[in-house]
Amino acid sequence: MFKTILIANRGEIAKRIADAVRPMGVRTVAVYSDADAGAPHTRAADVAVRIGGPAPRDSYLDMDAILEAAKVTGAEAIHPGYGFLSENPVFARKVAEAGLTFIGPPPESMERMKNKAEARRLVSAFDVPVVPGTEDVVSSVEEAKEAAARIGYPVLIKPAGGGGGIGMAAAHDEAGLEKALRQASDRARSAFGRDAVYLERLLETPRHIEVQILGDAFGNTLQLFERECSIQRRHQKVVEEAPSPLFWEGKTELLERIYSAAVRAAKAFGYSNAGTVEFLVDGDEFYFMEMNARLQVEHPVTELTTGIDLIRWQLRIAAGERLDLRQEEVRRSGAAIELRIYAEDPVRFLPAPGTITTWELPEAEGVRLDAGYEAGQQVTPYYDPLLAKLIVAGASRDEAIERTLAAVRSFRIEGEKLKTNLALHERILTDPAFRAGDLDTHFLEKHARP
Repeated sequence: MFKTILIANRGEIAKRIADAVRPMGVRTVAVYSDADAGAPHTRAADVAVRIGGPAPRDSYLDMDAILEAAKVTGAEAIHPGYGFLSENPVFARKVAEAGLTFIGPPPESMERMKNKAEARRLVSAFDVPVVPGTEDVVSSVEEAKEAAARIGYPVLIKPAGGGGGIGMAAAHDEAGLEKALRQASDRARSAFGRDAVYLERLLETPRHIEVQILGDAFGNTLQLFERECSIQRRHQKVVEEAPSPLFWEGKTELLERIYSAAVRAAKAFGYSNAGTVEFLVDGDEFYFMEMNARLQVEHPVTELTTGIDLIRWQLRIAAGERLDLRQEEVRRSGAAIELRIYAEDPVRFLPAPGTITTWELPEAEGVRLDAGYEAGQQVTPYYDPLLAKLIVAGASRDEAIERTLAAVRSFRIEGEKLKTNLALHERILTDPAFRAGDLDTHFLEKHARP
């Protein structure tokens, strides 16, 4: 096992990693920008190193500064968390070239996943269903029109080099296709450095279901069941839960097919370490969407229902250990719900940073809070406005909902100019459709509005 790791991230995930590995006897190094000096994640680690200015490109995206921090602190491995450099194969290779271990998948696996059109072809060869779409990127408006006519409207234009819902545009007919194609290409160029896009049929009211994967370097792959991630705003998840309401509805045969497809997809990519395979579910059919080569924001709901600490397993796998679990030994019980608590306007979904003056945490049975902020700290506009993740477990979905609602109502975050989405979460938790498990990716457009 490693003696020292550097955590190349910030906020709640950096603190979570430091807290998780402390019982393993692993020394941790935090890095921070000028905007994060003295932040909770810097105090959670054994050592903290300044790496640059507040803008991500000057700090958390500066590969050389991070590698230098690892060198001067004697770190043997780097955990990237999620976001920033976590899915960057160039960084993973630089880490290896520096004689360090990247706590994540091989860069070759990341490259296969990064090209979304290529990923579709790869998993299809392993009998994983994909949404009908183009086999490769489209290079012209005419080619896009021909493809859309073949696929059938509505279609979704997606960046070939990115994920996370960023840069997508929909076209409901040929008249809107050219504009959507231009929008998606421009967004792809801005976000990912290349304007290549491909087309998929747009599923209008799907569920978003993902499967947690663990794989080692010896070819062993496990699935740790599903998470429901359908409640989203602008393709970004807001509420996640495990199991999915599909489980409580008795859709076990469908879920078993999804688990099996997730394992096949991971093997198609030659995947090791922790990762997530994401699917769109439309009735009794499901389709591969993408695989994320990193720890997910919502990983705690899997941890609370399986009892498996994913971060500790990430270190063990990266250190060369075999998975000593068999698939039949992986079990889950109860239910867990995660709410992403953002510093944002809960109606317009726009960031609303400010200084935190009140930070009163919920304390009750089954409640876990992964937080990157505290009272007196300034929430700046430089980073994602995620303040904390409220994760609540119960013996059943109903109990988890009631406990989560009570926690939301007792969680007080106030501050100068600061707004949060706590009121939105209360509306979601009390909405009859949510209580009934009637979820799809357009839930917020149809329900829980102020």
